[in-house]
Amino acid sequence: MTKKVGVVGCGQMGAGITQVSAQAGYQVIVNEATEEFLAKGIKNITKQLDKAIEKGKLDQAGKDKILGNIKGTTEFAEFADCDIVIEAVTENMAIKREIFAELDKICKPETIFASNTSSLPIGDLAAITKRRNKFLGLHFFNPVSVMKLVEVVRTLDTSEETFNAAFSFAQSIGKTPVKAKDTPGFIVNVLLIPYLLDSIRQYENGLASREDIDNGMMFGCGHPMGPLTLTDFIGLDTTLYIADIMFEEFKDSHYAAPPLLRRMVNTGYLGKKSGRGFYEYNK
Repeated sequence: MTKKVGVVGCGQMGAGITQVSAQAGYQVIVNEATEEFLAKGIKNITKQLDKAIEKGKLDQAGKDKILGNIKGTTEFAEFADCDIVIEAVTENMAIKREIFAELDKICKPETIFASNTSSLPIGDLAAITKRRNKFLGLHFFNPVSVMKLVEVVRTLDTSEETFNAAFSFAQSIGKTPVKAKDTPGFIVNVLLIPYLLDSIRQYENGLASREDIDNGMMFGCGHPMGPLTLTDFIGLDTTLYIADIMFEEFKDSHYAAPPLLRRMVNTGYLGKKSGRGFYEYNK
């Protein structure tokens, strides 16, 4: 039974996973590389809770209880008695493997390891450990506090017990889990990325303006956000990174990044986070 949760990384995704786990009543240990990064992550969680108070969804006592369930650390040793540890650091295989190799030496044998990666093979991460049967993917979506979906990704070695425990954990923190195989893109990105790439390709080919492409999908298909706006929100660099991984795996033109996308990323137009993508956000 899961009682204590570890989260590696307190950036946008890690902070969100920490918050929803603490809200569900779990004791959460969250790790960052430096005290500065840790403080920034905890500050962002506090801001989210303050917004919930403003909206009347939370009171001060509730906020204090959630923050009381969270303990920050820069030491992996704090994860020793966690029941599940979720890694949510940058999409870099070498960094992730280094983290899991270290955790494998520290955590108790029963501890489940999970990665929040959106594109890297879970089995390749698990291979660095001596607990392949206790390793799987838990892919949350951004923003974690709002998005209900979690892809629970099973490798060839993930045991039934581990999968069921992780699936139940996702449900216990208010998420809707779906079962996915360990293939690039899992369920959502394997369907979403070609759609985004096709939208960029058609914009590049002059099919329509960016606004008309977005409005067409919003008001014609009922999507809450148009594909070019969504790419800006996800990050053009993130979209390109995932597309390249999937193209390398499948060698399918559906996953081939349009030249415009690569040029924009190389120019530094990364979307909302950089102030400019298909739209401008400086204002």
